[in-house]
Amino acid sequence: MHFTKMHGLGNDYLYVYGEVPPDIADLSRRLSDRHFGAGSDGMIYISPSRTADFRMRIFNADGSEAKMCGNGIRCVGKYVYDKGYTDKTRLTIETLSGIRTLDLTVRGGRVKSAAVEMGRTETRPDMTLSAGGVTVTGTPVSVGNPHFVIFVEDMDAVRPELTGPVIEKHAAFPEGVNVEFVQVTGEDGLRMRVWERGSGVTMACGTGACASAAAAVRKGFCRAGTPIRVRLDGGTLKITVSRDGSVKMTGPAESVYEGEAELC
Repeated sequence: MHFTKMHGLGNDYLYVYGEVPPDIADLSRRLSDRHFGAGSDGMIYISPSRTADFRMRIFNADGSEAKMCGNGIRCVGKYVYDKGYTDKTRLTIETLSGIRTLDLTVRGGRVKSAAVEMGRTETRPDMTLSAGGVTVTGTPVSVGNPHFVIFVEDMDAVRPELTGPVIEKHAAFPEGVNVEFVQVTGEDGLRMRVWERGSGVTMACGTGACASAAAAVRKGFCRAGTPIRVRLDGGTLKITVSRDGSVKMTGPAESVYEGEAELC
């Protein structure tokens, strides 16, 4: 099996063009292992679509399937353009969360970044949960996948690897949830760390950045219609939240290397 390792701000996946194999859960767990495999946050399969230009399916490092990945979809745009599957710079991608539109920025014949129309977010009233002996209050947000955004005063005091997995599997979220820890750095700036459902702590999460920006606008920390710079461990995404709740995300996409894996 040929794969391409790519990342968006350090949120890395193994990308394969073709149909998803029946043993994908085991394959994603095996190849995602950072000591005994290629090492990644999961695998993304790309194929033709009947309703859009291409289709993407996302599998986490634990083998579970995700509905949407903001960093991943930018890399899908780079993959299909750079490898000659399309010459279009405006693409539609079918996901389990619906069809998303990408506008690609190309330099020297290669995609450097992409802007993604992420659709409308759904922000619900705050919830207070008891998790791991700690009580936390957060904002539930849907970006096609579920998020729980917790605003904090001091990011240096946050331990996502401790609080994140407890909230991910809290009874309030029967299907699990992505957990964002967010510090407001200005009316157009946020600092975010994330525990991703099925993958753990990652360098970046595109849908998480969108959820965090939407929650910040809802709570009056940031302004609608103005680009918000969300700084993650792997870099910065630019997120714009419209007054109707729709979100646009802009950020880079990078290729790392090509590889071959034996299927056994």
